Amino acid sequence: MPKPLKPLALVPGSTIAVVAPASSAKAERIQRGCDNLTQLDYRVLHSETERKPEGYYSAPWKDRLEELQRALVRPDVRGVFCTRGGYGSTELLEHLKTAKLKHPKIFCGFSDLTSIHVFLWQKLRWVTFYGPLVAGGFDAGAQATGGYDPDTFMCAMTGTHSGWSTPLRGETLTRGTAMGTLLGGCITLLETAIGTPWDLDMRGSILLLEDRGLKPYQLDRMLLHLRQAGKFKGVKGILLGEFPESETPEGSTMTVRDVCKRVLGPLNIPIVYGAPAGHTLRPMLTLPLGVSVRLHATGEGRLDFLEPAVRA
Repeated sequence: MPKPLKPLALVPGSTIAVVAPASSAKAERIQRGCDNLTQLDYRVLHSETERKPEGYYSAPWKDRLEELQRALVRPDVRGVFCTRGGYGSTELLEHLKTAKLKHPKIFCGFSDLTSIHVFLWQKLRWVTFYGPLVAGGFDAGAQATGGYDPDTFMCAMTGTHSGWSTPLRGETLTRGTAMGTLLGGCITLLETAIGTPWDLDMRGSILLLEDRGLKPYQLDRMLLHLRQAGKFKGVKGILLGEFPESETPEGSTMTVRDVCKRVLGPLNIPIVYGAPAGHTLRPMLTLPLGVSVRLHATGEGRLDFLEPAVRA
């Protein structure tokens, strides 16, 4: 397997390009997120041009593609941060010119941006960052409801000399300890990547799975599909998000937690459920994907990052 490519660390004065590959976000939320990043002593590039959304997209696909491609190749840009998830990233992938992506950048986002994380890993072996959005985390601020966790953000984006650990603030479904490469993201996007040229190879991974607004039977169907497609073969451990807004339907007692335990429990690998990763109202963790980690599934769970995610 090719060696993971790590981006340059963020330092005071680093340039962050703000892009919108998927759906549009409210201008005031984007501005608050940009302001908070500026207060962290970063230079933020965000187009002031008024963009006209097209349907549920932030702009026509060619405009979104051009913006993303330009940000990923600009030599003065160290970080590419996304405004919002929603929908639309996947249709850009077959048009991205990978030959021009010679130097890895920090790419940060979650939800629909899972598609881009997976693409950059499968095609280029870039280490990327499953973390806050400009208008979905950075806008609310550090340690705020709907905000971001500053400790994991700084460790992931700026630490170049050693690994670190973070409590997962979840609960253990299956006890144990496992090592692997942290991969994954929003389960809806991981499932829809099956059969594509960027289908995620999950072997040897500590697999992150999260989403929002799923009925328990819908999550059951997704997990069953992944299992029957052989995607869990070789997975070393699983880290699950909170799955908010996924209430049990009337007339049923099955919860999403029950589903996870029923479908994933027989894998007999360490599993932690309910971490504030991706969709959460708690301060969101920033989790670098593509680095070696150790998952401790006991109590509330802990994740040890065994190497830096960025380089000096």
